Amino acid sequence: MPATEPYTVELTPHVHAYVQPDGGWCLNNAGFVSDGASTLLVDTAATERRARALRDALLATGAPLPRTVVNTHHHGDHTYGNGLFLPEAVVVGHESCRSELLAAGRQLHLIWPRTDFGDIRITAPTVTYDDRLTVHVGDIEVRLIHPGGVAHTTGDTVVHLPRQGIVFTGDLVFQGGTPFVPMGSLSGSLRALGVLRSLGAETVVPGHGPITDPSAYDMTERYLRFVAELAEEGHTKGRTPLETAQAADLGAFGELRESERLVANLHRAYAELDGLPEGSPLDPVAVFADMAAMNGGVPVACHA
Repeated sequence: MPATEPYTVELTPHVHAYVQPDGGWCLNNAGFVSDGASTLLVDTAATERRARALRDALLATGAPLPRTVVNTHHHGDHTYGNGLFLPEAVVVGHESCRSELLAAGRQLHLIWPRTDFGDIRITAPTVTYDDRLTVHVGDIEVRLIHPGGVAHTTGDTVVHLPRQGIVFTGDLVFQGGTPFVPMGSLSGSLRALGVLRSLGAETVVPGHGPITDPSAYDMTERYLRFVAELAEEGHTKGRTPLETAQAADLGAFGELRESERLVANLHRAYAELDGLPEGSPLDPVAVFADMAAMNGGVPVACHA
């Protein structure tokens, strides 16, 4: 029977993943690296309650509270819990992650005003990098890699442990869920998959969904190319993203969670076909209204 509560997986000695089933809206993954003396945490969670559960799970392995929190990007499901790890930890992220997070503020509160997020203090990275940064946890090398350009967002970070063959992808990968690129770039997300493949990691911890392997890159690429083809056809015919999405045959992609994200991804693909810069802001009201239309007229729900 599939797990319904968050669980911790030891990937190798000193490295754990923290998985929140089923990986849907606001149910992200995290992870941590600890040598018993110091700890690095990858991402936090969307609510105070879930961030406290993550902290308890980390401590239950015998790891000390983290000195470093790395954010894979600025979205609130990965960053809202940052403040619970201060003042012990320094928050690290790409320089665009910091600026995006500060600009977004209480982003999840705006989208889901009825969700009980708890006592959330917006906490942006205070240490930032541009291209790559290496952090050492004891003798464990942790490489922080910006995939270049815009992908899921403008400020993504891939967390790679080269010796252990492990990569935390952030939301460049949704295992079992529909990819989501309206705040980034469809073409840039395809380029980012090339960066992930080049790392050669055998264990892949996605931003959402169960732990997987590099085959997840192939599925993600197939879906994104499917979106690109739909967008090209719909754009040429003068259809709106919603009209194109409603007429689409998802085929095997219909089995992915959050299939309503198709129309959001088409909004991004249309913007790129119109020549707008990658990552340029879309109208969030229009995007989420169209997803609600694809979701049977029901707004998408935060499951945290």
